[in-house]
Amino acid sequence: MKIKDLHTTFLANPSISIDTRKIKKNDIFFALKGDNFNGNAYAQKALNSGASLVIIDEIKYYINDKTILVDDVLSSLQQLANFHRKACKAQVISLTGSNGKTTTKELISEVLSRKYHTIATNGNLNNHIGVPLTLLTIRPDTEIAIVEMGANHLKEIEFLCKIAEPDYGYITNFGKAHLEGFGGIDGVIKGKSELYEYLTANKKSIFLNADDTIQMKKLSMYTKKYGFSSKNSKYYDIKLVEDQPFVTLKVEDIMVKTNLIGTYNFPNCCAAIIMGKYFNVDLKDIKNALEEYTPNNNRSQILHTNGHYIILDAYNANPSSMKVALENFSSLKKEKKIVILGDMFELGDSAKEEHQNIVSLSEKLNFEEVLFIGENFYKTSTSYHKLKSFDDLKIHLKENNIKPNSTLLIKGSRGMALERVLDLL
Repeated sequence: MKIKDLHTTFLANPSISIDTRKIKKNDIFFALKGDNFNGNAYAQKALNSGASLVIIDEIKYYINDKTILVDDVLSSLQQLANFHRKACKAQVISLTGSNGKTTTKELISEVLSRKYHTIATNGNLNNHIGVPLTLLTIRPDTEIAIVEMGANHLKEIEFLCKIAEPDYGYITNFGKAHLEGFGGIDGVIKGKSELYEYLTANKKSIFLNADDTIQMKKLSMYTKKYGFSSKNSKYYDIKLVEDQPFVTLKVEDIMVKTNLIGTYNFPNCCAAIIMGKYFNVDLKDIKNALEEYTPNNNRSQILHTNGHYIILDAYNANPSSMKVALENFSSLKKEKKIVILGDMFELGDSAKEEHQNIVSLSEKLNFEEVLFIGENFYKTSTSYHKLKSFDDLKIHLKENNIKPNSTLLIKGSRGMALERVLDLL
């Protein structure tokens, strides 16, 4: 079946599934393959569960005329997404960066949805599978699609741009994330900048943080750019007013009091504001959108458990995000500050050095207590407690109760799943 014909079929039943456990009636099931599974083997189950069509790439799994055999299921999904993107009227905003992508995406969506029919990446579905799935949620009435793009190696953002063909783009920052795949910070900068390079080559527009020296250096030759700054009068002026504990900012004559903790969330808010202004969203609506947004899903969540004040930031971690989180936590006007940190992943040969750097920073900031969890932190040199695994943390907390009414920062890479600490408190 040609992609054009597949798209016609998709428009009749515009719902895609890649997981037979979540199939809804009339979904089109794409039988993707993974390291430990072959989606083709679930074709019959998909039909039994109500799928209207299954897309396979191994002929031995062909069932009937509800089975479409293609050369490669993943490639077909990506081609369908690109075809659909071209057929739709929606403008596409893509964003990438080392830290803050998902929060920024959600803030932009909150702001733009005050005026436009908007769709955005669900959760962190931001890779070579997630981007196509996001594009395929665009509907005839969708005016703006916000597409998050993640990457852990060079040329990945370039590839995702060819699928999404964005009209606008924004890079949150360049940090020490996925160093193993990118080969170092220079590789991170080069890889993330593939978004701006695509936009420039195709005469599209760029949003930028004009206070970010790396972005400004990279973008000095670009013309179609719209930025924000608290220092440079050439760009839209937004000032940070307060960050204790929540970010308050001033834009024009309006104060915006958010529910976001940490100075590092200031530029995330600014990105949403500059896009709102560009797309003519009323400033009062922008204010309301930002003030009504509450972070969730383990991203800088503020929780109160058994008398403790907890900042749960266990969604992900890398050396850059860990550093700013610790510095921000240190600046909070709170007593009995305790830090629980889990390993940072995908750092390659830099893992030992970067974990020791975080340990050294923690010691300089003089927290009342720090608990380091994971094999990488266990190899560091520190006077604080080191625990090799989460099970060791369980034992430690049973024997050493956290002092009442403490203030805790809990942060680590997704694989550490440190939200489990809440059950131990």
